[in-house]
Amino acid sequence: MESESDTKFDPVRRRVVGGLASGFAAAAAAPAFAQQSSAQGGAGQERAGIVAAMQDPTNQYPQPPFPRQPQEWPGLASEMTPRPDHGETSYEGAGRLTGRKALITGGDSGIGRAAAIAYAREGADVAINYLDVEEPDAQEVIELIRNAGRKAVAIPGDIRDEAFCQQLVDTARQELGGLDILVNNAARQQAQPSILDITTEQFDATLKTNLYAMFWITKAAIPHMPEGASIVNTTSVVAYDPAANLLDYSQTKAAIVAFTKSLAQQVIKQGIRVNAVAPGPFWTPLQVSGGQPQSVVEHFGSSTPMGRPGQPVELAPIYVLLASQDSSYATGQVYSATGGSGGP
Repeated sequence: MESESDTKFDPVRRRVVGGLASGFAAAAAAPAFAQQSSAQGGAGQERAGIVAAMQDPTNQYPQPPFPRQPQEWPGLASEMTPRPDHGETSYEGAGRLTGRKALITGGDSGIGRAAAIAYAREGADVAINYLDVEEPDAQEVIELIRNAGRKAVAIPGDIRDEAFCQQLVDTARQELGGLDILVNNAARQQAQPSILDITTEQFDATLKTNLYAMFWITKAAIPHMPEGASIVNTTSVVAYDPAANLLDYSQTKAAIVAFTKSLAQQVIKQGIRVNAVAPGPFWTPLQVSGGQPQSVVEHFGSSTPMGRPGQPVELAPIYVLLASQDSSYATGQVYSATGGSGGP
Protein backbone atom coordinates (compact mmCIF):
# COMPACT_ATOMS: atom_id res chain seq x y z
CA MET A 1 0.00 0.00 0.00
CA GLU A 2 1.33 3.48 -0.90
CA SER A 3 0.76 6.54 -2.91
CA GLU A 4 1.70 7.98 -6.27
CA SER A 5 0.30 9.66 -9.29
CA ASP A 6 0.85 11.56 -12.48
CA THR A 7 -1.28 14.44 -13.60
CA LYS A 8 -0.78 15.82 -17.08
CA PHE A 9 1.12 12.63 -17.57
CA ASP A 10 -0.11 9.33 -16.20
CA PRO A 11 -0.99 9.63 -12.50
CA VAL A 12 0.85 7.44 -10.05
CA ARG A 13 1.00 6.75 -6.37
CA ARG A 14 4.01 8.36 -4.67
CA ARG A 15 6.68 10.95 -5.45
CA VAL A 16 9.51 13.19 -4.27
CA VAL A 17 12.40 15.61 -4.82
CA GLY A 18 12.87 19.30 -4.96
CA GLY A 19 15.75 21.60 -4.31
CA LEU A 20 18.67 19.66 -3.01
CA ALA A 21 16.64 16.47 -3.01
CA SER A 22 16.56 16.36 -6.79
CA GLY A 23 20.29 15.85 -6.76
CA PHE A 24 19.92 12.73 -4.65
CA ALA A 25 17.17 11.32 -6.84
CA ALA A 26 19.21 11.74 -9.98
CA ALA A 27 21.96 9.66 -8.43
CA ALA A 28 19.94 6.49 -8.59
CA ALA A 29 21.21 3.00 -9.03
CA ALA A 30 21.86 1.24 -12.26
CA PRO A 31 21.06 -2.42 -11.77
CA ALA A 32 17.67 -3.73 -12.34
CA PHE A 33 14.75 -5.25 -10.61
CA ALA A 34 16.25 -7.52 -8.05
CA GLN A 35 14.68 -9.39 -5.22
CA GLN A 36 17.40 -9.52 -2.68
CA SER A 37 20.74 -8.06 -1.84
CA SER A 38 23.78 -8.63 0.21
CA ALA A 39 24.62 -4.95 0.00
CA GLN A 40 24.59 -3.50 3.49
CA GLY A 41 25.20 -0.11 4.95
CA GLY A 42 28.16 0.89 7.07
CA ALA A 43 29.49 4.09 8.54
CA GLY A 44 32.78 3.56 6.74
CA GLN A 45 31.22 3.65 3.28
CA GLU A 46 30.93 6.71 1.10
CA ARG A 47 27.82 8.80 1.72
CA ALA A 48 26.48 7.80 -1.67
CA GLY A 49 23.19 6.14 -0.77
CA ILE A 50 22.77 4.72 -4.24
CA VAL A 51 25.69 3.25 -6.09
CA ALA A 52 25.66 4.03 -9.80
CA ALA A 53 27.95 5.07 -12.59
CA MET A 54 27.14 8.37 -14.23
CA GLN A 55 24.72 7.80 -17.11
CA ASP A 56 21.81 9.19 -19.08
CA PRO A 57 18.85 9.07 -16.64
CA THR A 58 16.30 8.76 -19.43
CA ASN A 59 17.40 5.20 -20.20
CA GLN A 60 18.61 4.21 -16.75
CA TYR A 61 15.42 2.25 -16.09
CA PRO A 62 12.70 0.59 -18.22
CA GLN A 63 10.73 2.77 -20.58
CA PRO A 64 7.20 2.19 -21.86
CA PRO A 65 5.41 0.55 -23.49
CA PHE A 66 4.65 -1.93 -20.71
CA PRO A 67 2.33 -4.94 -20.90
CA ARG A 68 -1.19 -4.67 -19.56
CA GLN A 69 -1.21 -6.37 -16.15
CA PRO A 70 -4.39 -5.88 -14.16
CA GLN A 71 -4.24 -6.89 -10.50
CA GLU A 72 -6.80 -6.78 -7.72
CA TRP A 73 -6.21 -3.85 -5.35
CA PRO A 74 -3.79 -3.33 -3.61
CA GLY A 75 -1.56 -5.40 -5.90
CA LEU A 76 1.83 -7.07 -5.47
CA ALA A 77 5.20 -5.81 -6.71
CA SER A 78 6.31 -9.41 -7.17
CA GLU A 79 3.71 -9.86 -9.93
CA MET A 80 4.59 -6.73 -11.94
CA THR A 81 6.38 -6.69 -15.30
CA PRO A 82 8.96 -5.25 -15.22
CA ARG A 83 9.45 -5.73 -11.53
CA PRO A 84 9.98 -2.41 -9.72
CA ASP A 85 13.45 -1.59 -8.41
CA HIS A 86 13.35 -0.72 -4.71
CA GLY A 87 17.13 -0.74 -4.25
CA GLU A 88 17.36 -4.43 -3.38
CA THR A 89 20.77 -4.80 -5.03
CA SER A 90 21.87 -1.20 -5.41
CA TYR A 91 21.27 0.84 -2.28
CA GLU A 92 24.23 1.03 0.09
CA GLY A 93 24.07 2.91 3.36
CA ALA A 94 26.47 5.26 5.09
CA GLY A 95 25.33 5.10 8.70
CA ARG A 96 23.16 8.21 8.52
CA LEU A 97 20.35 6.61 10.57
CA THR A 98 22.38 4.45 12.95
CA GLY A 99 20.35 3.53 16.01
CA ARG A 100 17.12 5.07 14.76
CA LYS A 101 13.68 3.42 15.04
CA ALA A 102 11.31 3.81 12.08
CA LEU A 103 7.68 2.94 11.37
CA ILE A 104 6.66 2.94 7.70
CA THR A 105 3.10 2.40 6.49
CA GLY A 106 2.79 0.75 3.09
CA GLY A 107 6.25 -0.71 3.61
CA ASP A 108 5.70 -3.89 1.64
CA SER A 109 6.13 -2.43 -1.86
CA GLY A 110 6.72 0.72 -3.87
CA ILE A 111 8.06 3.82 -2.17
CA GLY A 112 7.53 2.46 1.34
CA ARG A 113 9.59 -0.61 0.51
CA ALA A 114 12.39 1.52 -0.95
CA ALA A 115 12.42 3.64 2.21
CA ALA A 116 12.48 0.54 4.44
CA ILE A 117 15.44 -0.96 2.60
CA ALA A 118 17.35 2.32 2.65
CA TYR A 119 16.62 3.00 6.32
CA ALA A 120 17.84 -0.46 7.33
CA ARG A 121 21.04 -0.08 5.32
CA GLU A 122 21.57 3.33 6.90
CA GLY A 123 21.48 1.65 10.33
CA ALA A 124 17.84 1.93 11.47
CA ASP A 125 15.55 -0.74 12.88
CA VAL A 126 12.32 -0.78 10.88
CA ALA A 127 8.67 -1.71 11.42
CA ILE A 128 6.43 -1.94 8.36
CA ASN A 129 2.65 -1.95 8.10
CA TYR A 130 0.71 -3.48 5.22
CA LEU A 131 -2.52 -5.36 4.44
CA ASP A 132 -2.75 -9.12 5.01
CA VAL A 133 -3.01 -9.79 1.26
CA GLU A 134 0.37 -8.08 0.78
CA GLU A 135 2.17 -10.62 2.99
CA PRO A 136 4.29 -12.12 0.15
CA ASP A 137 5.82 -8.73 -0.67
CA ALA A 138 6.14 -7.86 3.02
CA GLN A 139 8.13 -10.98 3.85
CA GLU A 140 10.68 -10.09 1.18
CA VAL A 141 11.14 -6.69 2.84
CA ILE A 142 11.48 -8.23 6.29
CA GLU A 143 14.23 -10.50 4.99
CA LEU A 144 16.05 -7.59 3.34
CA ILE A 145 15.97 -5.58 6.58
CA ARG A 146 17.36 -8.53 8.54
CA ASN A 147 20.02 -9.13 5.91
CA ALA A 148 21.17 -5.57 6.59
CA GLY A 149 21.72 -6.58 10.21
CA ARG A 150 18.78 -4.59 11.56
CA LYS A 151 15.65 -5.52 13.49
CA ALA A 152 12.55 -5.96 11.33
CA VAL A 153 8.98 -5.84 12.65
CA ALA A 154 6.00 -6.85 10.50
CA ILE A 155 2.64 -5.41 11.57
CA PRO A 156 -0.16 -6.30 9.14
CA GLY A 157 -3.53 -4.62 9.51
CA ASP A 158 -6.03 -2.17 8.04
CA ILE A 159 -5.21 1.45 8.90
CA ARG A 160 -8.78 2.52 8.10
CA ASP A 161 -9.55 1.43 11.67
CA GLU A 162 -8.65 3.93 14.40
CA ALA A 163 -8.12 1.29 17.09
CA PHE A 164 -5.68 -0.58 14.84
CA CYS A 165 -3.74 2.65 14.13
CA GLN A 166 -3.21 3.15 17.86
CA GLN A 167 -2.21 -0.51 18.23
CA LEU A 168 0.18 -0.15 15.28
CA VAL A 169 2.09 2.67 16.96
CA ASP A 170 2.17 0.89 20.33
CA THR A 171 3.43 -2.35 18.79
CA ALA A 172 6.09 -0.59 16.72
CA ARG A 173 7.55 1.40 19.59
CA GLN A 174 7.49 -1.57 21.96
CA GLU A 175 9.13 -3.94 19.47
CA LEU A 176 11.67 -1.37 18.29
CA GLY A 177 12.38 0.05 21.74
CA GLY A 178 11.25 3.54 20.72
CA LEU A 179 10.07 5.53 17.73
CA ASP A 180 11.87 8.49 16.16
CA ILE A 181 10.97 8.22 12.46
CA LEU A 182 7.40 7.97 11.16
CA VAL A 183 6.70 7.63 7.43
CA ASN A 184 3.01 8.02 6.56
CA ASN A 185 3.12 6.47 3.12
CA ALA A 186 0.26 4.00 2.64
CA ALA A 187 -2.48 5.18 0.29
CA ARG A 188 -5.45 4.13 -1.79
CA GLN A 189 -5.85 5.24 -5.42
CA GLN A 190 -8.66 4.10 -7.72
CA ALA A 191 -9.13 5.94 -11.00
CA GLN A 192 -12.65 6.89 -12.10
CA PRO A 193 -13.53 8.94 -15.21
CA SER A 194 -16.28 10.94 -13.49
CA ILE A 195 -17.48 12.03 -10.07
CA LEU A 196 -20.64 10.11 -10.94
CA ASP A 197 -18.59 6.89 -10.88
CA ILE A 198 -17.15 7.43 -7.39
CA THR A 199 -19.29 5.60 -4.86
CA THR A 200 -19.62 6.69 -1.26
CA GLU A 201 -17.80 3.47 -0.33
CA GLN A 202 -14.81 4.35 -2.51
CA PHE A 203 -14.74 7.95 -1.30
CA ASP A 204 -14.84 6.80 2.31
CA ALA A 205 -12.10 4.19 1.79
CA THR A 206 -9.82 6.71 0.06
CA LEU A 207 -10.20 9.35 2.75
CA LYS A 208 -9.81 6.90 5.60
CA THR A 209 -6.69 5.33 4.11
CA ASN A 210 -5.00 8.53 2.98
CA LEU A 211 -6.12 11.08 5.60
CA TYR A 212 -7.78 9.59 8.67
CA ALA A 213 -5.05 6.99 9.11
CA MET A 214 -2.30 9.60 8.82
CA PHE A 215 -4.08 11.70 11.47
CA TRP A 216 -4.67 8.76 13.83
CA ILE A 217 -1.15 7.32 13.49
CA THR A 218 0.60 10.66 13.85
CA LYS A 219 -1.52 11.63 16.84
CA ALA A 220 -0.64 8.34 18.54
CA ALA A 221 3.06 8.60 17.70
CA ILE A 222 3.92 12.19 18.65
CA PRO A 223 3.72 11.73 22.47
CA HIS A 224 6.42 9.05 22.17
CA MET A 225 8.77 10.81 19.74
CA PRO A 226 11.91 12.44 21.17
CA GLU A 227 13.61 15.69 20.21
CA GLY A 228 15.26 15.24 16.83
CA ALA A 229 12.55 12.90 15.55
CA SER A 230 11.22 13.20 12.01
CA ILE A 231 7.85 12.65 10.32
CA VAL A 232 7.75 12.19 6.53
CA ASN A 233 4.41 12.17 4.71
CA THR A 234 3.92 11.00 1.13
CA THR A 235 1.78 13.41 -0.88
CA SER A 236 1.79 13.62 -4.71
CA VAL A 237 2.22 15.86 -7.71
CA VAL A 238 -1.58 15.71 -8.06
CA ALA A 239 -1.82 17.89 -4.97
CA TYR A 240 -0.65 20.72 -7.25
CA ASP A 241 -1.89 19.51 -10.64
CA PRO A 242 -4.93 17.27 -10.02
CA ALA A 243 -5.64 14.49 -12.46
CA ALA A 244 -9.14 14.38 -13.94
CA ASN A 245 -9.55 10.68 -13.16
CA LEU A 246 -8.23 10.93 -9.58
CA LEU A 247 -10.75 13.29 -8.00
CA ASP A 248 -10.92 11.75 -4.53
CA TYR A 249 -7.23 10.80 -4.43
CA SER A 250 -6.13 14.29 -5.49
CA GLN A 251 -8.17 15.85 -2.69
CA THR A 252 -6.40 13.75 -0.10
CA LYS A 253 -2.96 14.53 -1.46
CA ALA A 254 -3.63 18.27 -1.33
CA ALA A 255 -4.81 17.86 2.26
CA ILE A 256 -1.57 16.06 3.15
CA VAL A 257 0.40 19.13 2.06
CA ALA A 258 -1.68 21.34 4.38
CA PHE A 259 -1.44 18.80 7.20
CA THR A 260 2.35 18.70 6.83
CA LYS A 261 2.81 22.46 6.88
CA SER A 262 0.42 23.02 9.77
CA LEU A 263 1.72 20.19 11.94
CA ALA A 264 5.32 21.26 11.31
CA GLN A 265 4.59 24.59 13.02
CA GLN A 266 3.11 22.82 16.05
CA VAL A 267 5.68 20.16 16.80
CA ILE A 268 8.88 22.02 16.03
CA LYS A 269 8.45 23.32 19.59
CA GLN A 270 9.09 19.73 20.65
CA GLY A 271 12.11 19.42 18.36
CA ILE A 272 10.23 17.27 15.81
CA ARG A 273 10.45 18.01 12.09
CA VAL A 274 7.64 17.28 9.59
CA ASN A 275 8.13 17.22 5.82
CA ALA A 276 6.51 15.65 2.78
CA VAL A 277 7.49 14.09 -0.53
CA ALA A 278 5.42 14.74 -3.68
CA PRO A 279 6.29 12.15 -6.36
CA GLY A 280 5.17 12.15 -9.97
CA PRO A 281 4.59 8.90 -11.90
CA PHE A 282 6.31 5.99 -10.13
CA TRP A 283 6.16 2.33 -11.10
CA THR A 284 4.38 0.61 -8.19
CA PRO A 285 1.49 -1.83 -7.63
CA LEU A 286 -0.86 1.08 -7.00
CA GLN A 287 -0.94 1.84 -10.71
CA VAL A 288 -1.72 -1.64 -12.03
CA SER A 289 -4.34 -2.45 -9.36
CA GLY A 290 -6.89 0.17 -10.40
CA GLY A 291 -4.87 3.32 -9.84
CA GLN A 292 -4.82 3.82 -13.61
CA PRO A 293 -6.72 2.30 -16.54
CA GLN A 294 -4.70 -0.41 -18.28
CA SER A 295 -4.48 1.79 -21.38
CA VAL A 296 -2.54 4.29 -19.26
CA VAL A 297 -0.41 1.57 -17.64
CA GLU A 298 0.88 0.64 -21.11
CA HIS A 299 2.41 4.11 -21.58
CA PHE A 300 2.86 5.06 -17.95
CA GLY A 301 5.30 7.95 -17.50
CA SER A 302 5.91 8.38 -21.24
CA SER A 303 4.59 11.95 -21.35
CA THR A 304 7.12 13.24 -18.82
CA PRO A 305 10.28 14.92 -20.17
CA MET A 306 12.13 11.91 -18.77
CA GLY A 307 10.03 9.64 -20.99
CA ARG A 308 9.63 6.95 -18.34
CA PRO A 309 8.18 6.41 -14.86
CA GLY A 310 10.39 6.70 -11.82
CA GLN A 311 11.50 3.63 -9.91
CA PRO A 312 10.97 3.55 -6.12
CA VAL A 313 14.73 3.35 -5.51
CA GLU A 314 15.08 6.82 -7.02
CA LEU A 315 13.15 8.25 -4.05
CA ALA A 316 15.02 6.38 -1.32
CA PRO A 317 17.76 9.01 -0.81
CA ILE A 318 15.13 11.71 -0.28
CA TYR A 319 13.36 9.75 2.45
CA VAL A 320 16.75 9.16 4.07
CA LEU A 321 17.61 12.85 3.80
CA LEU A 322 14.36 13.94 5.48
CA ALA A 323 14.74 11.40 8.28
CA SER A 324 18.36 12.30 9.01
CA GLN A 325 20.10 15.23 10.68
CA ASP A 326 21.37 16.24 7.24
CA SER A 327 18.03 18.07 6.82
CA SER A 328 18.04 19.65 10.27
CA TYR A 329 16.83 23.04 8.95
CA ALA A 330 13.98 21.57 6.88
CA THR A 331 10.47 21.41 8.29
CA GLY A 332 7.12 22.07 6.66
CA GLN A 333 8.77 21.48 3.28
CA VAL A 334 7.54 19.48 0.27
CA TYR A 335 10.15 17.75 -1.90
CA SER A 336 9.14 16.79 -5.42
CA ALA A 337 10.42 14.29 -8.03
CA THR A 338 8.32 14.25 -11.16
CA GLY A 339 10.58 13.37 -14.09
CA GLY A 340 10.51 17.00 -15.20
CA SER A 341 6.80 17.85 -15.07
CA GLY A 342 4.69 19.62 -12.46
CA GLY A 343 5.41 19.61 -8.77
CA PRO A 344 5.50 22.25 -6.04
